[in-house]
Amino acid sequence: MQSSNHPPRAEASRSPGYDDPWHDALASGWGESAGAGAPEPAAVPQTRAEPPRAAADVYLEVQRSAAFQEVRSRYRRFVVPAVAASLAWYVAYVVTATAAPALMARPVAGAVNVAMLAGLGQFLTTFLLTWAYARHARLRRDRAALELRWDTQELTRGVRGDAS
Repeated sequence: MQSSNHPPRAEASRSPGYDDPWHDALASGWGESAGAGAPEPAAVPQTRAEPPRAAADVYLEVQRSAAFQEVRSRYRRFVVPAVAASLAWYVAYVVTATAAPALMARPVAGAVNVAMLAGLGQFLTTFLLTWAYARHARLRRDRAALELRWDTQELTRGVRGDAS
């Protein structure tokens, strides 16, 4: 005989099931106290199958390939110097603003001073860096990365046996 404090098992089964793709079994029940009326936690079944070992081998093979290393190298050759230069420019702006306020307050034209021009220069360099990154990616990396992607999809399709 069931007591009135505990819901019947039929009601507990109406909660989102493990087949529901939006149900997060690990997060369900967080922040809820395990009081007298709380349902007991259910065991989390393994619903997601791990990818076949051969598919993992395909990705490792692609990662070790010369074409992938070239794409990564092109990425690093642009990003590392760009980040270093933009960070140095930002730090120089902040240090100059705090260490030499008289220099930054020097008027350039009317009410516009050096600090305002340097601050606007920060925005301008951000936009220029974004444009340069997009151009570099389009001209130097996108085609090679797309070819790698297609090759990888073809290799994994063959491993998994997909027809489409």
